[in-house]
Amino acid sequence: EILKIPDDYLVGIVPASDTGAYEMAMWNMLGARDVDICHWESFGKGWFSDAISHLNLRDTITVNEHTADYGHLPDLSKINSKNDVLFTFNGTTSGVRVPEGCDFIADDREGLTFCDATSACFAMNMPWEKLDVTTYSWQKVLGGEGAHGVLVLSPRAVERIESYTPENRPLPKVFRLAKKGKIDAGIFKGATINTPSMLAVEDYIDALEWSKSVGGVDGLIKISQDNLKAIENFVAENSWISFLAEDPSIRSSTSVCLKLDLTPEQIKALVSLLESEHVAYDIGGYRDAPPSIRIWCGSTVETADVEALMPWLKWAFEEVQK
Repeated sequence: EILKIPDDYLVGIVPASDTGAYEMAMWNMLGARDVDICHWESFGKGWFSDAISHLNLRDTITVNEHTADYGHLPDLSKINSKNDVLFTFNGTTSGVRVPEGCDFIADDREGLTFCDATSACFAMNMPWEKLDVTTYSWQKVLGGEGAHGVLVLSPRAVERIESYTPENRPLPKVFRLAKKGKIDAGIFKGATINTPSMLAVEDYIDALEWSKSVGGVDGLIKISQDNLKAIENFVAENSWISFLAEDPSIRSSTSVCLKLDLTPEQIKALVSLLESEHVAYDIGGYRDAPPSIRIWCGSTVETADVEALMPWLKWAFEEVQK
């Protein structure tokens, strides 16, 4: 209801957070046709690695890799609409998202799209007509408890599950989406594969009710956009700080990644200083990313708090240079 998912799509709760949901989709559906895998940060790179090293897809089909450095997108126009496509909607560790509307995905595509949307759902517009397999987790944008993933399937994805059985690919019970050649409908009617935490379920229900109170998904998107705007205003006024994603059209509004005119050691000192002052926690850039900081600006973060952080950033920047 809140995400405006089409009525003919299926929504299920599965084990192991977004990772479990995405891996489940990969292991059940990939191999039916060639694949284009797009990645520009660590998590997308992980899906590529699993596809070739664990699923061994290159033994039977063509797997094309489309990649770019942190802060950039690969050339998405090279995607073949006849192929399945894997991508992250929002690169959590690079601060780079796909363009609004996902126009790089053809409406008349033959392959399926597999979208890891864990740091995008509830904070960005999801063009469901472009998305066949979508996954996310409760603990990202709505700040809920971890451990559970959500798997959203289009009718075309359901058709793939019911028409394709990968050869020589045994699936553990927690990964099985089909029973006797048909989609396991129980998963999408509340009969979960394994019992989720009821405390986590209640927490998520509470988060969804709160979402309604701020205007639903449109209100949630506005909060995240306002948070990003607060940082953009600060960056515009200070030459020593800049976005890892230089192009505003692909700049994430949730995982905002920033470069500083400091050495890697000074950036680590800045992160530690802000934590010791109880101002900001865990804002160091991801270990595989260029030296940077990362500020979470999801829909549960109040814009006033982001604005209050900005003077502290300037103070810490000056302090670590003394």
